[in-house]
Amino acid sequence: MKFKNLHIQDKPLLIGNVWDVPSTKTAEKLKFQAIGTSSSAIASILGYNDGEEMEFSELEYFVERIATNTNLPLSVDLESGYSCKPKEIVNHIKRLVELGVVGINIEDSIVNEKRILLNANDFAKTLKEIKRELEKENADVFINVRTDTFILLQKNVIEETKKRIQLYQNAGANGIFVPCIEKENDIKTIVDSTNLPINVMCMPNLPNFETLTKLGVKRISMGNFLFDKMYDKFEETTKTVLNQNSFKSIF
Repeated sequence: MKFKNLHIQDKPLLIGNVWDVPSTKTAEKLKFQAIGTSSSAIASILGYNDGEEMEFSELEYFVERIATNTNLPLSVDLESGYSCKPKEIVNHIKRLVELGVVGINIEDSIVNEKRILLNANDFAKTLKEIKRELEKENADVFINVRTDTFILLQKNVIEETKKRIQLYQNAGANGIFVPCIEKENDIKTIVDSTNLPINVMCMPNLPNFETLTKLGVKRISMGNFLFDKMYDKFEETTKTVLNQNSFKSIF
């Protein structure tokens, strides 16, 4: 699979995170090798909080429009699967694959008033069932498993993360996503704990791409941060128009 091979390059795969067709076209123009949806950005566009407040069908519509308008490999943030039942999650993944999706992110936490980590063994069991069903259906998709240990600031976070990575690797994960990890020593320890490609995400203190390459990181995501920055800029630009009573600042 071409998308899988992008995770074994000398330099990390920089994912262009997108939320609609214009952002997808921008990613193409800037020559990203692959794109991935930001669930948070799409939820925000629709007036939802992140955490599966929107229906899967709403996500599916956005994915269909994005996939129809690009030839770039597309990965979809499936959050925790939009179900707690493995067969329903598999059905969701199959529907995405039919649209041309080549990868998914699935996370080991759920949002129920607040975000909580799922039991690692239970999640690994679910993951194994998902993988088995997809193989039965010959559905070729890269499963990037997100562990939210750093997001939720777990005690003994390194050991807990390593434990979960081992479980998920044994269950058939193709890659591991560790959002909110920032320290070089932590990143190196996690990279060295597995043969799976490690994915990190845009953070204020994340090392630069050259350093991440040296640390062995294989995938870098932008999350919803560029989306948020874009709307900050929109507000700033609009405020200038209102203050100047003129559109001249736009041009």
